[in-house]
Amino acid sequence: MDYNSSRKHLILPEYGRNVHKMVDYALTVEDRVQRNHVVKSIIAIMGNMYPHLRDVSDFRHKLWDHIAIMSDFNLDIDSPYEAPTREKLAEKPDRLPYSTKRIKYRHYGRTVEVLIAKAIELEDPKEKDALIIMIANHMKKSFLNWNKDSVPDEKIFKDLVALSKGKLEIPERLKLAEVKEREFVQKIKKKKNPRTDNRNDNKNDHRKFNKPRA
Repeated sequence: MDYNSSRKHLILPEYGRNVHKMVDYALTVEDRVQRNHVVKSIIAIMGNMYPHLRDVSDFRHKLWDHIAIMSDFNLDIDSPYEAPTREKLAEKPDRLPYSTKRIKYRHYGRTVEVLIAKAIELEDPKEKDALIIMIANHMKKSFLNWNKDSVPDEKIFKDLVALSKGKLEIPERLKLAEVKEREFVQKIKKKKNPRTDNRNDNKNDHRKFNKPRA
């Protein structure tokens, strides 16, 4: 018996063993022109395996990269793209720079702090007040996401001023928008079965006409 465990390891299992065998065959073709022709045929077969990805950008580029990987980077062909290398594939991505800055009020998030810093920089009083109102309403929504109880506007104003370190002033007589939790009630309607209804009506009629007389 020929078990998969005793066969050659599949580098990209999603293409199956037959495609890997085709790539192995392409490695044995000595004539370069013929080898390029064989590889293009394999690329077409690989593309037909995932037709929904044909319109995806750089999809064909990925196919050429995959065939190079399946050949263990030993396939010498005229690729329309720069061939990948073993070293390039083994490279680790750069570490993402995560911000270590502490968030004063976590339930408001860092975006609110960024918006407040932007509001401080604004010079136009109307634009500044408009941004402050928008920030305050957003803070109220964020607060209620963490605490379902109602929150007074004064609490939001106090936190906003604290986050701005006293550099922002709340517009006079500002009243924040009411945030109501919407309840979507789905009404379940029972569908009547006409056959069942007709049967019940027939039974009732039968009982009505065959009722024994007193």
